[in-house]
Amino acid sequence: MRRRTFGQYLVADPNICHGKLTFKGTRIFVEDVLDMVSKGMDWDKILKEYRGSITREAISEAVGLASKTFITKVEKRNSSARQDSPAQTKRNRELAQIRAEIGKYL
Repeated sequence: MRRRTFGQYLVADPNICHGKLTFKGTRIFVEDVLDMVSKGMDWDKILKEYRGSITREAISEAVGLASKTFITKVEKRNSSARQDSPAQTKRNRELAQIRAEIGKYL
């Protein structure tokens, strides 16, 4: 594994915290901060707890990335779950042809 950056503030570096996602230049786990945010902790309190080692922008980037990742994963799972079986696909094609034929007479 090599160092990977995510946006401006997040990094996964195998030489820092065993490659877990952290805020650049720190050993603060993104997961820990996201957990605080998810529990409704005020961002100013989070910033104070980490004594200025991270910024509001860094938290915002982490929340945004987590949100996009979650939505993408759910959408991907839903689209793969919606895929029709070959029999259903054939049936859908047949129904479309029938609708087209009926449409000629309407």
